[in-house]
Amino acid sequence: MPDRSEESRAHPIEEASTTEALPVAPGMGAALASVQAPHETVAVGPRVVLISGVAIVVAMAAAVIAVVLTRLIGLVTNLAYYGRYSTEFSAPSIEHLGAWSALVPVAGAIVVGLMARYGSAATRGHGIPEVMERVLYGKSRIPPRVMFLKPLSAAIAIGTGGPFGAEGPIIATGGALGSIVGQVFHVTADERKTLLAAGAAAGMTATFGSPVSAVLLAVELLLFEYRARSVIPVALASAAATAVRIALVGSDPVFTLPVISQPGGWALAFYALLGVVIGVAAVGITRIVYGIEDAFAKLPVHWMWWPALGAIVVGAVGLVEPRTLGVGYTNIDAILSGGVLGKALLVLVVLKFVSWSVYLGSGTSGGTLAPLFTIGGGLGALLGAAAVAFVPGLGADPHVAALVGMAAIFAGASHALLASVIFAFETTRQPLGLLPLLAGCSAAYLTSHLLMRNSIMTEKLARRGLKVHAEYEADVLQQVTVAEVMDRAPVCLSATMKVSELADAMMTRGHALAAHHGFVIVN
Repeated sequence: MPDRSEESRAHPIEEASTTEALPVAPGMGAALASVQAPHETVAVGPRVVLISGVAIVVAMAAAVIAVVLTRLIGLVTNLAYYGRYSTEFSAPSIEHLGAWSALVPVAGAIVVGLMARYGSAATRGHGIPEVMERVLYGKSRIPPRVMFLKPLSAAIAIGTGGPFGAEGPIIATGGALGSIVGQVFHVTADERKTLLAAGAAAGMTATFGSPVSAVLLAVELLLFEYRARSVIPVALASAAATAVRIALVGSDPVFTLPVISQPGGWALAFYALLGVVIGVAAVGITRIVYGIEDAFAKLPVHWMWWPALGAIVVGAVGLVEPRTLGVGYTNIDAILSGGVLGKALLVLVVLKFVSWSVYLGSGTSGGTLAPLFTIGGGLGALLGAAAVAFVPGLGADPHVAALVGMAAIFAGASHALLASVIFAFETTRQPLGLLPLLAGCSAAYLTSHLLMRNSIMTEKLARRGLKVHAEYEADVLQQVTVAEVMDRAPVCLSATMKVSELADAMMTRGHALAAHHGFVIVN
């Protein structure tokens, strides 16, 4: 057996020592020498170029899938409500079926429940929270079957009158596509997360024509970081998806907003106050939705049948106000342009909320953005009209108030501030609305954080005991070197010193040993 003391003295780590301190572990030097410590992270390298190229391909495919899903929703709607074979995107109507149209959402919900139980339970929900969970706790791995079952179940749920937006399922489907590609090519978990975010951002871009807000949404809700190696592929993917959308759909803005003027100081103050009100509404909506979900969980029936029970409410509300059925993008456009006002607008907002919250709480498949935009835009338009009627000196504009309400409720509910502001700008292309949007969305974001810790996206994860860290800050340990914090004159203890003597010294105020927690023992 070799002499371990000689082996240790031969090691360069001990030879570099400036003291004759007793080592904690005699074999520590050899162990440290064998460690493969990572080198300093390179922000951008050749690997980023490769991932960017793959992300562009994923984005183009996701954009095509988004268009196909929209057509599929149109096909289901036309078959269910009009009895015709067409993929044109149409709003549900009760004129053809009359009172029997109340059963259409129930039939669709039964199919969705069967698909969730015997296909994949991951098809339940509005998409984004499920993707967030896979990013945080599943190494960004999404089962391939989700990419096919999620859009199909969403098309059936929405096409049969579900009061949801198509964007949630499209984002989830794009994210699933990116994840699957990452699994096929055996990339790292971080790179797979980037591809997932790229696919999700491409899906949102293809739906709304909002590439910049799609990138911001990916950063705020999916990437949980802001690093060049992840943002660059996502940004390029959004640009590619925009090009595909222009080729297939066109370049017109999604929503119509009349030309607005530069707001004054009092008007900005009103929009900020409006943001506070909308922020309170966003918190209330989030709590009600999850309260309804808890109520469904207490029912003595299998969760497969919950969507059918929720669809009964959807069908009944649809008989009273048919505009609550389906995606409702035309409703958002009408609210922003002033096409629906007064009592009719109030009825639409209230009934849309009732229909959407109950059906979403039942665990069916569908998105949350479009319903939130309808509710927030309607509240903003109503409060803006009230401000014009009762306090005309403020200079408020109901159209701008509707725009602020639409974006602020998304900021308050999702805690995605920057994405909300830029989204409203990109979908209307009104630059003078940016300042009111910034004021209103920031106020809603602040109010929501003060009243509720989690967002409508993260509350579901928190209820499962999963922690979501949504704040970004610099890592202090990466900025501080050992040389800056090390003790160059360490306090040494004699090996013959008694423990009782050390304890007495450490308990004596002002003693040199009282300011330390660890000591070097020398002989």
